[in-house]
Amino acid sequence: MENSTHERLLIIDFGSQVTQLIARRLRELNVYCEIHPYQLVTDAFLAEFAPKAVILSGGPDSVTREGSPRAPQSVFDLGVPILGICYGQQTMMTQLGGKVESGHGTAEFGRAYVTPKEKLALLDGWFLTDKEQVWMSHGDHVSEIAPGFDVYGTSPNAPFAVTADISRNFYAVQFHPEVHHTPNGAKLYENFVRIAGFTGDWTMGAYREQAIEAIKEQVGDKQVICGLSGGVDSSVAAVLLHEAIGDQLTCVFVDHGLLRQGEAEEVVTMFRDNYNMKLIHADEQELFLGELEGQDDPETKRKIIGKLFIDVFQKYANDIEGAEFLAQGTLYPDVIESVSFSGGPSVTIKSHHNVGGLPEKMGLKLVEPLRELFKDEVRALGAELGLPPSFIGRHPFPGPGLAIRCPGEITREKLEILRKADAVYIDQIRKHGLYDDIWQAFVAILPVRTVGVMGDGRTYDFACALRAVTSVDGMTADYYPFTHEFLGETATRIINEVQGINRVTYDITSKPPGTIEWE
Repeated sequence: MENSTHERLLIIDFGSQVTQLIARRLRELNVYCEIHPYQLVTDAFLAEFAPKAVILSGGPDSVTREGSPRAPQSVFDLGVPILGICYGQQTMMTQLGGKVESGHGTAEFGRAYVTPKEKLALLDGWFLTDKEQVWMSHGDHVSEIAPGFDVYGTSPNAPFAVTADISRNFYAVQFHPEVHHTPNGAKLYENFVRIAGFTGDWTMGAYREQAIEAIKEQVGDKQVICGLSGGVDSSVAAVLLHEAIGDQLTCVFVDHGLLRQGEAEEVVTMFRDNYNMKLIHADEQELFLGELEGQDDPETKRKIIGKLFIDVFQKYANDIEGAEFLAQGTLYPDVIESVSFSGGPSVTIKSHHNVGGLPEKMGLKLVEPLRELFKDEVRALGAELGLPPSFIGRHPFPGPGLAIRCPGEITREKLEILRKADAVYIDQIRKHGLYDDIWQAFVAILPVRTVGVMGDGRTYDFACALRAVTSVDGMTADYYPFTHEFLGETATRIINEVQGINRVTYDITSKPPGTIEWE
């Protein structure tokens, strides 16, 4: 709850897998919000947080089950607008005197259509036709609304799809307006924050000023070390820190020899030369590639790279006198998952330790200037800080680098071939104006050689796979539908320009069942 200078909306989380989408919808409206698990929202918390409005999220449980999650009863006495979504609607009805039932005919999953009953400010801009498409995902249904509520929309299996107590500004919907399968959902959130009186004071310009003051207050006159990977998150964090504390910041760029073509030079030029930062270029390619030689198991490769990174970072960081803080680019989704792991109902898929156990190992305190931001907000902050659009719009790049785009044994020869092929592929994507339409694109060099014919000669070279996906957050993804003309042109360029490849394939696997990266 560091952000006390903005109007704030509280999202009480009951474990829905799409709760983050609610927050993203609100942030897009310049409304500052935070997600907190229901069992951590105490009366004392509410008093300190002082929300201007509250949203109750969906969740996987059933309110008919004894001991199922509930909102703190005191939230209904705050005198602020409340919106309940799916499970949030059901617990609101239950806690305020209505009823929820399970049983035959109560479930509704997937696309559904809501028809209006009465006009409601929450639904301004809806029902331009006789019905509105929404996304349902519920096994129970409200069978009796709470006193004071009226019905404003129905669906075939949800007779109380939209309910409201206008006198108290309490609203409840059975569907999920945050998902893209509810096409007009963003308008509903826009209406809710307007009803709640938000002025939209959450902007990157305001955040930049506030974050700089917070960094100065936390760090004082002490030295800060920042691990700079060249990725968007660490780069934006470094530029923000440098603007706040100048030469008190030293960046350590660990060059493990697994970067894309020209990437190390680009990072050094941008941050050391353009931004005049104190930057240590830890060129340890020989160390990393030597340890990886002969290794073909993907998990072993990841562990070797992770351990060496920590060892190398610590070696260089120990030479920085007076360092008391370690900066890292933790984002808000990482924070949410960490909180849910310790106290929330959500299932945590992975833990987040951007620099392993370094803070404890080195006795350093953490500075995390991006911990309140989503990825798209980090990009917006990068633009606010003056980072070039070509840099802040870059596709994600994995920490282990090209090691996981080189299935099988890693060799210097394969890495060099991979760099050149990847550079041609990305150049093609940019030339065709497709780069910003794609979430992530790269080449993987395959651990097989194939027979080919070039001119009058026989070749026996590597095959490669092109990968390009569309996604919102990387959790799910689909392959990008290139034209056959594009793929043919790109394959021709790679084979002609990259010695060592004689066959090009295109990976059309979605996630799931596949992953975005190959290892």
